[in-house]
Amino acid sequence: MTTVSQVLDQLNKEGYTVDFNLRDNCLMGPGDALRLHPNDFQVDKHYRFEGMSDPGDEAVVYAISSARHDVKGTLVNGYGISSEALSAEMVKALQENPDSSAAHDEVADSVEKANEATPQRPAGTRPLNTPLLVLDLPQAQAQIKQEPAWHRSDRNALTLLQADGMRLVLIALHEGAEMKTHTAPGIISVQVLEGHLGF
Repeated sequence: MTTVSQVLDQLNKEGYTVDFNLRDNCLMGPGDALRLHPNDFQVDKHYRFEGMSDPGDEAVVYAISSARHDVKGTLVNGYGISSEALSAEMVKALQENPDSSAAHDEVADSVEKANEATPQRPAGTRPLNTPLLVLDLPQAQAQIKQEPAWHRSDRNALTLLQADGMRLVLIALHEGAEMKTHTAPGIISVQVLEGHLGF
């Protein structure tokens, strides 16, 4: 599954049929008739998607279940939980539940891949948030210019760091390419490593 819609279709077949909306201290069901607070639900699994053309295209799909309310559904968050004004309880509740029915090793493997890999880079060997992160920018520049997305599009992007309050994205643009108008939560800083950029 390489797109958000494919993941949502598959999860729907697995019984995750309710479409949840995120609030600062709860999840809201259809028509705001159902409210799930942090103690009411668990995240069974999640899938992370990294936008190829716009850092704002990043999305996380959560598969959520509630035994208390006998309901299963999905939550799609456009920028990940770090960008929302959420309570500490909600941030903790939106972490994947380690006590699923799968074997412990399988769960650990799926959590690692969901956090560190994308459909374009499925290896799962890329840490995004550690106490100390050393980046090889020339290697990262070479990598994104070797990937299929660079050859079939006018750009490619690679998230280098994603932590609370900060995201570092390396973007390569072909000559003449333009990024569409978009917004990003918080302050941005742009550094040109190679070539010229009109901003």
